[in-house]
Amino acid sequence: MTKSLSQEHFGARARDYVQSKPHAQGKSLERLTALTEPQSGWQVLDVATGAGHVAYAFAPHVARVWATDITDEMLAIVREQAAERKLPNIRAAHAKAESLPFEDATFDLVTSRIAPHHFDSIADFLSETRRVLKPGGIFALVDNVVPEGAVGDYVNAFERFRDPSHLRAWDMAEWRAAISKAGLSVTHEEEIFKRMEFASWAQRHDANMQRFLRAMLIEATPAVREFLQPAADGSTFRLSEGLFIAKAP
Repeated sequence: MTKSLSQEHFGARARDYVQSKPHAQGKSLERLTALTEPQSGWQVLDVATGAGHVAYAFAPHVARVWATDITDEMLAIVREQAAERKLPNIRAAHAKAESLPFEDATFDLVTSRIAPHHFDSIADFLSETRRVLKPGGIFALVDNVVPEGAVGDYVNAFERFRDPSHLRAWDMAEWRAAISKAGLSVTHEEEIFKRMEFASWAQRHDANMQRFLRAMLIEATPAVREFLQPAADGSTFRLSEGLFIAKAP
């Protein structure tokens, strides 16, 4: 079976994501646990778990966490890390976000963090999330977001040149509408800015591509620069995450 761009990208760099600052740390990870108030009896599903950071954050507070991903190398990392961290209630399983292998009304909480901009269909992912949530269950989402219009298009292009598996980051209004259309009620939303280090963000590329990406960053239009807020030398810049908490009826 031919691997997708996401499987190739994340499979080759799986171990890097264990220590990746935007994934292993960041305000949004803390906010997810604070806002959802996990309970000891909960069954939790983390979709596109990557190196498993959301699963590790929730596991001490709930009965079980299913950490799913389409990349076998990532799932191997999760199993290894769960054992090292002494979190026996984590189960790692292969699953595509748009076709979850779980029965209806199984989970008290479904999470996904910094992943949906890679999904083939966010609408199908949200539909599956609604299906597997128990009545009154919680959906907690974090993903990169962009401004509306041309600035958002530019930021998506910037991200996609760096990582072809990046399909499209949505803006906050698009997420709000899509979550509602899936039959979930948004109870909380916020936008969280994060500072990125260009060197680590672009390190997978050769010098020519890094020069191109840096030029996209520091020679952008004023509107793009206002959003990305690059340092004068392009050494750092800003991205944004949208955080949504929603409930199933």
